[in-house]
Amino acid sequence: MRLRCAVLDDYQRVATEIADWSPVADRVEVVSFDRHFADEAALAAALAEFEIVVTLRERVAFPASLLARLPRLKLLIASGMRNSVIDYAAAEAHGVTVCGTPSSSTPPVELTWALLLGLARGIVTEHEAVRSGGPWQSTVGADLHGRRLGLLGLGKIGARVAQVGLAFGMRVGAWSQNLTKERAEEVGVELAPSKEELLAGSDFVSVHLALGDRTRGLVGAAELALLKPTAFLVNTSRSAIVDQEALLTALHAGRIAGAGIDVFDVEPLPADHPMRSAPRLLATPHLGYVSRSNYATYYGAAVEDVQAYLAGSPVRRLG
Repeated sequence: MRLRCAVLDDYQRVATEIADWSPVADRVEVVSFDRHFADEAALAAALAEFEIVVTLRERVAFPASLLARLPRLKLLIASGMRNSVIDYAAAEAHGVTVCGTPSSSTPPVELTWALLLGLARGIVTEHEAVRSGGPWQSTVGADLHGRRLGLLGLGKIGARVAQVGLAFGMRVGAWSQNLTKERAEEVGVELAPSKEELLAGSDFVSVHLALGDRTRGLVGAAELALLKPTAFLVNTSRSAIVDQEALLTALHAGRIAGAGIDVFDVEPLPADHPMRSAPRLLATPHLGYVSRSNYATYYGAAVEDVQAYLAGSPVRRLG
């Protein structure tokens, strides 16, 4: 009898097409779910008959309570090599092996710049006007050259965002709790003396930090108040780093020029969620890692993880 493998949140229905699952086809039946399960009970019911689950990024949490409801689960595969919503201790206690996959930093870098440029030049507003017979040239674009780009975080993704900013002729500064002058100089950017100075002195601010105790709520009402009225904020990292209610208040009040947001406290966003109708907001549905090459990497490596597990030698173990 073949094992059953569930692929969660396959919204685009590409998981079984973008990778070759034939190496495990004789031993594993793959079932793709193209909708998100809103609560733990529904998810537990859907996964009750599966021994293997593939989950994308941190879309679905696997706490101890859920793992206890999945006695057949033996292998949990998470895309990427870091996942903060899996209870690894509980997985081990329930005999569940957790494995990861490689991941590329290129897609979130590119989306960051798509959002930043879209905001700066009013792309969506002008596009909609052209398509609907609206006003011709209703916005005045913000320049990049000579303006300051402030980066919260200068890791792998932040450093690549910085390189693009420098290519545009921007002045680039960065800050994080652990950022050193040597690292900033290595990337070719300025080390901001403080978070407050970075926010107050930047024309564009982009978030590139991992979520943790020190970064949760890092940008709240007080920090947003430091931004210039002409400044733009971009977050393609983790929603909890920027206080969502404070951001909504700033956008409605016109306290900042705009925000480009790819991550939200609740995903998918409910149809009536206030982020869907907020002014000065350019929003995308968590597309940071969604690209053909990245999906091919995720699902191709997931097949490798299944093969290795079936062979008794799991690879890329997490936890």
